[in-house]
Amino acid sequence: MLNNTQIRFCLDKMGEMFPEAHCELNHSNPFELVIAVSLSAQCTDALVNKVTKDLFTKYKTPADYLEVPLEELQNDIRSIGLYRNKAKNIQSLCRLVLEKYKGQIPRDRDELINLPGVGRKTANVVVSVAFGEPAIAVDTHVERVSKRLAICRWKDSVLEVEKTLMKKVPRAEWSITHHRMIFFGRYHCKAQNPQCTSCPLLDLCREGKKRLKGKVSSNG
Repeated sequence: MLNNTQIRFCLDKMGEMFPEAHCELNHSNPFELVIAVSLSAQCTDALVNKVTKDLFTKYKTPADYLEVPLEELQNDIRSIGLYRNKAKNIQSLCRLVLEKYKGQIPRDRDELINLPGVGRKTANVVVSVAFGEPAIAVDTHVERVSKRLAICRWKDSVLEVEKTLMKKVPRAEWSITHHRMIFFGRYHCKAQNPQCTSCPLLDLCREGKKRLKGKVSSNG
């Protein structure tokens, strides 16, 4: 496990590599962000943005999503994985937002989590990006980077990873750290073919050293 000084070094390097890291899901308000993040499960942001370009033109409010048959909404997002279940959750979410929150997305994390199709990761993204509250959303990139760098343990659950990061990272840096770790995982420390040979964190990364050692052994 990395110590606090080593973790600080890693965070600073990620900041140098990706100083402009940000949420890459296109949206213009909290409601659209909730829809976009919900659609992004097991799907790339690029594909979600391609779909929401037309989706957000057709549907402006929660009521709009309820004015069409479920099958029509399913067809609108058909190119996205799990589109049937996601369409059902979107309509259920919109119904609850209208009935309980007068059409507005709640700012409270626990209330967000209670919305259909919204888990802890989505809620953390929304409170951070839409409402400016410090939060660390642990997606597949954040989890992978945290475990490869031994900021947390391999056996840790997603929630345990989040809690560890919240302890190790200053609260004021939670949101930007979340974005930088996503960019680092998405564009550098990739799930397949991570760029270990050019990584400024290689000296601290046991996983990277193992990978490079394995390549040397196989080539030898």
